[in-house]
Amino acid sequence: MTDPKEIGLPDIGDFESVDVIEILVAPGDEIKAEDPLITLESDKATMDVPAPFGGIIREVTVKVGDKVAQGAVIALVDAESGTAAATPEQPISAQTPDPDPIATDSTDSQTTQTVAELAAHRSPPSLPPPVERSGGALPHASPAARRFARELGADLRTVRGSGPKGRILKQDIQNHVKNALSGTPAQTANSAPTSGIPAALQIDYSRWGEIDVQPLSRIQKRSGPHLHRAWLNIPHVTHFDDADITELEAFRQSLNADTREPTVSITPLAFTLKALAGAVRQFPKFNSSLADDGEHLVFRKYCNIGIAVDTADGLIVPVIRDVPVKGLIQLATEMNELSRKARSGALAPEDLQAGCITVSNLGGIGGVAFTPIINSPEVAILGVARARMTPVWDGQDFRPRLMLPLSLSYDHRVIDGAEAARFTVFIRELLEDTRRLLL
Repeated sequence: MTDPKEIGLPDIGDFESVDVIEILVAPGDEIKAEDPLITLESDKATMDVPAPFGGIIREVTVKVGDKVAQGAVIALVDAESGTAAATPEQPISAQTPDPDPIATDSTDSQTTQTVAELAAHRSPPSLPPPVERSGGALPHASPAARRFARELGADLRTVRGSGPKGRILKQDIQNHVKNALSGTPAQTANSAPTSGIPAALQIDYSRWGEIDVQPLSRIQKRSGPHLHRAWLNIPHVTHFDDADITELEAFRQSLNADTREPTVSITPLAFTLKALAGAVRQFPKFNSSLADDGEHLVFRKYCNIGIAVDTADGLIVPVIRDVPVKGLIQLATEMNELSRKARSGALAPEDLQAGCITVSNLGGIGGVAFTPIINSPEVAILGVARARMTPVWDGQDFRPRLMLPLSLSYDHRVIDGAEAARFTVFIRELLEDTRRLLL
């Protein structure tokens, strides 16, 4: 018997160590390249570690609860002949498509089939009430477990987790569904009451005609719970204003027409980033986060700004670091590069971290105004809609002016309406007189 090959943990970004929260394979399992092996969880994200090559699992060298770092051996595999290992230095990309945990687990596939067969011959059972969770917290489960729950049609809020810190494992979901189909009541946890938000109705749309069921995109699956959590936990208020960018636009076009400058095109968003960085410096509360105790603010002395990028799979928010010290051309260059990486799925975990405030720019699409959802743990997000030519009264006559709609959503626990209005006015003044950006 040949010696097994080691599978080491690749580059996981700016983390010294992360927690192993789920083991997705067992000795004897046959795996293929890119099949998920383990699930890791940092303070920012949960990620599956894919296999760099196929073969038979001989040994899993880590367990749930272990902390691992880059290079740590996570499994020994009897590799398939002629299979080349992936480059060890290749980082785990935040944009790597989620492997299908169902397809790699024969037991899960059989369970799914069994459940489907039982459901076809039984009337819909009465499901147990949602498990009560402390503070109305969302179910604690890995992406693989969440995907498995969706395949079985299980509501994770009704499942009691047996993993570390109450994490819901795939076995918990299997048991829950089997109990529901057999009429066995599920266990519930005795803890604090829930938020009281009723569960969404389960509707069979096929009763009224032909339907087509398609899965959410990978990004939607990951961002949806985050947005839901932010919307439920943060009291959102949105302040609207218009900035006169007539002179800014003329200046921008002159910069782009200057052949001495690099070929990168400077967009209005580059000016918006500079204005937002200046406003954050003037109003530091907008560069803070509410501490876990809910009684203190954590003020950042750096300024990194997230930019929402529209991709084929949905919006994703890479982060531009140290915005105050960068010029317009450098900002435009970095925005182009991050947008390219986002759309090609090449973003690394560190590209999505350390944001202080976010800009969501819909100017290239259209719209008059909108209410963006705060990217928690940030306390504000600036929405930018399409600039429009508008007649503006100057005291003597109506004159055509290019007006840029601004929509500032803020956390009302941290920021009050007057502060939000002053902040937005300051941004508007910077955009209306670009010379102020030099101050």
